[in-house]
Amino acid sequence: MPAAGRVLLRSVTMWLLLQSLLLLASCLRLAAAFPKGCYPSEEEGLKTFRCSNAQLTEVPRDIPNDTNKLYLDSNRIPFLPRDAFWDLPLLLELDLSHNAIASVESGAFRGLAEHLHSLDLSSNRLVSVSKDAFSNLKAKVNLSNNPWLCDCRLQELIRTVDLAAGSSGGIVCDSSAQEEHVGKAFLQVITDTDFCNVYKKTTDIAMLVTMFGWFAMVISYLVYYVRQNQEDARRHLEYLKSLPSKQRRSEESSTISTVV
Repeated sequence: MPAAGRVLLRSVTMWLLLQSLLLLASCLRLAAAFPKGCYPSEEEGLKTFRCSNAQLTEVPRDIPNDTNKLYLDSNRIPFLPRDAFWDLPLLLELDLSHNAIASVESGAFRGLAEHLHSLDLSSNRLVSVSKDAFSNLKAKVNLSNNPWLCDCRLQELIRTVDLAAGSSGGIVCDSSAQEEHVGKAFLQVITDTDFCNVYKKTTDIAMLVTMFGWFAMVISYLVYYVRQNQEDARRHLEYLKSLPSKQRRSEESSTISTVV
């Protein structure tokens, strides 16, 4: 092979090797930016980010903002803060099942209303969540297998969200003000019990009792005040009677006018 050919071949080989090293370094740097156990992939043409069973205790921050499917299942995440997924405007599916989530702040899913169509919060530690946490969310939501407190708050939440098909039977009363509801599916319970109506009646009765208490206190004070003034006036009149007649008449007139 001519010397010029060998030089050209060597140059091409070196260039390809350099490009391979740069590509490898880029991949390593990208992988290092992700939490341990997390990795990006592509499934059915959708950009996916998997962090399943990665021992996470919070929602990762360095998730690619073009992610379509996010798997954070089987971790140790205890709560979802406000704007937890704000940087993921293209997210379609979010799996948060099998965590330790006990609290969802209002606005936790802010920014996902337009595209998100599947949200899995099953098998967590949710007892009570405000309906505001899911405001404007159009996704199918799975809330099954959580230790729910069956009350008006849960009733309002269920009316707000669009439950995933087949998940409603898994929303079971772990606790309730009425013992007979425990262990029953919530949707079965609310066919006979309107928790919000019961709560309203209880609140109205409490307000009436409070108002009656304040009214009784005011009446008692007025009665005490009148009686105390009458007693003071009686004592003063008795005192005046003990004075000489001229001075008594003068002070009686003054006392009577003051009492009137």
